[in-house]
Amino acid sequence: MNSTLLYNLSRFVLLLAAQVLIFNNINFLGYINPFPYILFIILYPVNGNKYSLLLASFFLGLLVDMFCNSGGVHATACVLLAFLRPYLFRFSFGLSYEYQTVRLNDSLTPERFSFIFLAVVIHHFTLFILEIFTLEFIWSILLRTLISTIFTILVSILLIYLIKPNKR
Repeated sequence: MNSTLLYNLSRFVLLLAAQVLIFNNINFLGYINPFPYILFIILYPVNGNKYSLLLASFFLGLLVDMFCNSGGVHATACVLLAFLRPYLFRFSFGLSYEYQTVRLNDSLTPERFSFIFLAVVIHHFTLFILEIFTLEFIWSILLRTLISTIFTILVSILLIYLIKPNKR
């Protein structure tokens, strides 16, 4: 097993455990619930196998669904995010993405922030619209998306700098 696979596998397990044991128990005012487990999808290597990412994203979402008893909404949101990820890279980084020079766990630039922001918004909006599943509560969906996005981004940026690999 190579080091990249081992690193991604440990990231998968640690982010899933943190989500299930810590972040699923945070629910302020019924709206604020950070979901930093999606960092696995966001930080997956740019040149990594896309089909492996889709499969891993499905299982990550499915496991979160099993622990949350949420019926597949996390799995759907994760697979959609994994599918749209190359387009988000192209939108945020332009040609840098094509040459695979993107490293998300370096210093936070506007491009990196826009990529993380768009990824979190897409995931959260998909999650909440499927969870509520009626446009009658569109303002509730938008409010939950906005507030959870802010807290997920804050927690995610903190986690990125905590689990950042040392430069050799």
